[in-house]
Amino acid sequence: MSNLIFVSNRLPITITKTNDSLDIKGSIGGLATGLKSIHSEGKSIWAGWCGIPSEKLNIEEKESINKILIEKYNSYPIFLTNKDLKLYYYGFSNKTIWPLFHYFTNLTTYENNLWEHYKIVNKKYYKILKKIISHDDSIWIHDYQLLLLPKYLKEDFPDAKIGFFLHIPFPSYEIFRLLPWRKEILHGMLGADLIGFHTYDYARHFVSSVRRILDYESNLGNIYIKNRIVKVDTFPMGIDYKSYSSACDKRKIQKEAKELMKKTHATKIILSIDRLDYTKGIPGRIKSYDLFLEKNPQYKELVTLILIVAPSRTEVVSYAELLREIEELVSHTNGRHGTIGWVPVWFLYRSFSFETLTALYGIADVLLVTPLRDGMNLIAKEYIATRSDCKGMLVLSETAGASNELGEAIIVNANDIEEVAYGIKNALEMPEDEKIELNTIMNKRLKQYDVNYWAKDFIEKLEFIHNIQIKRKAQRLTDDIIKKIKSDYKKSKNRLILLDYDGTLVPFYNKPEHAKPDHDLLNILKKLTTDQNNNIIIISGRERYMLDKWFHALNINLVAAHGMWLKDKTKKKGDSWEMTEVVSNTWKDIIRPVLEIHTVRTPGSFIEEKEYSLAWHYRRCDPDLATVRVTELKEVLLDLTNNLNIGLLDGNKVIEVKDTTINKGRGTLIWLNKNKWDFILAIGDDWTDESMFAVLPKSAYTIKVGYHFSQARFEVASYEEVRILLKEL
Repeated sequence: MSNLIFVSNRLPITITKTNDSLDIKGSIGGLATGLKSIHSEGKSIWAGWCGIPSEKLNIEEKESINKILIEKYNSYPIFLTNKDLKLYYYGFSNKTIWPLFHYFTNLTTYENNLWEHYKIVNKKYYKILKKIISHDDSIWIHDYQLLLLPKYLKEDFPDAKIGFFLHIPFPSYEIFRLLPWRKEILHGMLGADLIGFHTYDYARHFVSSVRRILDYESNLGNIYIKNRIVKVDTFPMGIDYKSYSSACDKRKIQKEAKELMKKTHATKIILSIDRLDYTKGIPGRIKSYDLFLEKNPQYKELVTLILIVAPSRTEVVSYAELLREIEELVSHTNGRHGTIGWVPVWFLYRSFSFETLTALYGIADVLLVTPLRDGMNLIAKEYIATRSDCKGMLVLSETAGASNELGEAIIVNANDIEEVAYGIKNALEMPEDEKIELNTIMNKRLKQYDVNYWAKDFIEKLEFIHNIQIKRKAQRLTDDIIKKIKSDYKKSKNRLILLDYDGTLVPFYNKPEHAKPDHDLLNILKKLTTDQNNNIIIISGRERYMLDKWFHALNINLVAAHGMWLKDKTKKKGDSWEMTEVVSNTWKDIIRPVLEIHTVRTPGSFIEEKEYSLAWHYRRCDPDLATVRVTELKEVLLDLTNNLNIGLLDGNKVIEVKDTTINKGRGTLIWLNKNKWDFILAIGDDWTDESMFAVLPKSAYTIKVGYHFSQARFEVASYEEVRILLKEL
């Protein structure tokens, strides 16, 4: 029976050691809450750091923790040392990944020793997981501390279903590229079958970085890498909606809310809750409130800002400095605007219980959430859900992930102090019926996509992707299929072997003329041609003079320009080219200027003029710019060619314009009709080869190079695998 295994930096369990006794209990939190409905039912295993440095535990205590967590909590502890925590957690995770992914490049540390230890700890997690994982398990890895773990697991468990979710933003390519270990990080994440993000922007940034740095293509969120597909999708994390929406109905919380109202003297309440972190924009929030009071003096003594900051990483110098700045700004604001009996800002530097927080949500007229950058921000969602009367108003930063779902809130630029100040005023003065209308919409959305739905959605999508992988795997050219091909090959007397060239027999090059056949390829083809039962045809989009130059010394038949030209070495005049169709080139004068304009506008692109076609290459271009230009070019060309007998071929980083009567299918049919073939093998790598696959009988061995959808029966990962197969023959 397969297991569902959750992996996070830390277990959702709190362990405290007092003298020689251990106290172990479950803890609450966004992720723990989100997965508890599955984990508490015994349907899963959870692995993560136990929460206490190894140095504080003796062997017996470690064994005790291990036994209790496995038996009672269905969890597997990972023991980390103080050095691990210093270099891996406080070091690389929070001095490199955290600031960089939140766009704080000035606070990012690039130290190789931190990176090396990050790898060491990711491998520690891998070694523990290796002991408990079966090949058909589902593994869901969480967050930025474990970016390398998916790859480590996939290498040893290729059939396991591996999901990865990033709970913080993924930055734009321009930011991510600053990371010296960017390739290793991307390869690590791509070990997963499904990679989830909170928002479409984060997913888009990830796909862009993968394309630019690793040169892996993608389509509709599917990234094609070697022998598999990785799915990238968005899963905006929800909250435990039921707990928050019903909180204000509980007597204890109602009582606490009444006491809070008395203490605030029934003023309008603006609430701000965050942990201490430079990404949260807390200083700017205080400045905006200060400006609001300055511009709207009529609100003095009628409004109170309750500013709650939960302690975090106070041992880090930048965090200690941030706390001092917050304290100074609070003091400054209270000194400027306060009166006897009224304190404009209540600053509370501590954490609060669920009951107190929901009581505060219940009395707050405005929630002020203005992070400079935030993966999601569940506080905004908790507030909306708790205010079941729909009479509160949310002022939310556009750079919080939650803004994508809570568009009915007052959305502001956290760096614009005046806009935030106006947002506060707008929230306080918005008519009640308008608040109710907007909040009702947001509540409905949050109720539908709550944290349980989020978890279920991800797990179901992981299963769906796995099923697709199984179907694609069935098309893989396995050892058994190769044996069958070899067996049929040996039995046959009339063999037709059709081979595309670029991407099939050789890799792609930035300049087409550099892709000449190497000694290994020429040797393979030469040996194949020594068998008189073989008819080898290279069928390519290349010009005939280039194919002649490369293969004139071999007994190989050639089809050039996608089927326009044919050289049949079985004929008396085997060294001459025959034209398969009579076509005109008059259209070139219309199309060439369009391609020239797009070449000027797209650095790195160039035009290749062939006898009866024009090809626009963009392999060396910036991928994002190329995507835009290709779309533009196609629209223009389709409009121009509407009344002409020419069409577009969308190849691998090339758009070719040619006569529509010419394609590889027609060139293949010529050879197909020459004999009664008892063995047919056809191999190609892009859309231009699909017409070749389409005209061949079902009994033919048709092979696609790469993992895009195809009419071919089988798939291989690369040209290297093609060469291996040909060597076998």
